[in-house]
Amino acid sequence: MSLPGSRHRRRARLCRAGSITGSADNPPLVEQVRALLSNRGADAPCFTYQGLATTLGLTPPGTIQRSAAALEQTMRENVVAGPPMIAALVVSRADGLPRRGFFDLAVALGRFPADPSRHRAAWQAECATVLGQVEERWA
Repeated sequence: MSLPGSRHRRRARLCRAGSITGSADNPPLVEQVRALLSNRGADAPCFTYQGLATTLGLTPPGTIQRSAAALEQTMRENVVAGPPMIAALVVSRADGLPRRGFFDLAVALGRFPADPSRHRAAWQAECATVLGQVEERWA
């Protein structure tokens, strides 16, 4: 159980540490995530959450939480701007799917249907669209 406002305090602490917002010599984490995911190829299209955190050079505590916050921000930006959600390329090593938070946010943003039985198909379509755009850039 978290105390009221504890989520906001945690996020504020992460922002103060420069992990999400960046600094003069380190681009914001959201930009780093977007760059990494934009350069994925068809041979290895997905990252695990832990693999993403490791590639970004994040260290504990809060590596997965910082990665997740950046991924959520990319999702919001993608939905507003129109391209597919590049965060679809980050999956759990347990089942090869994004975690529940991805699906919850995709539904809240109106990108995925509310029916959980349709989430996997929506995610697969989103991945195909993302990978199609990545391949177009390389062509």
